[in-house]
Amino acid sequence: MTIHWNSLADFLAMGGYALYVWGSFGVTLLLLLLEPLLLSRQRRALLARLARQIEAERHERKTGAAGGEAP
Repeated sequence: MTIHWNSLADFLAMGGYALYVWGSFGVTLLLLLLEPLLLSRQRRALLARLARQIEAERHERKTGAAGGEAP
């Protein structure tokens, strides 16, 4: 099967499959843009949580508090 486009409108119509073709491109582009943003957000949250944990452990060592994890 070969597809020949005689105009820009024919190209955009994609032989009647435009919704599927351009929809797929749109979803892929959206995911490619969201992935780094979500990863960056998760990384910041993880670093903040680790910093809080380190600070809590330092405080625990200074005060000599013994015990397990907070409830």
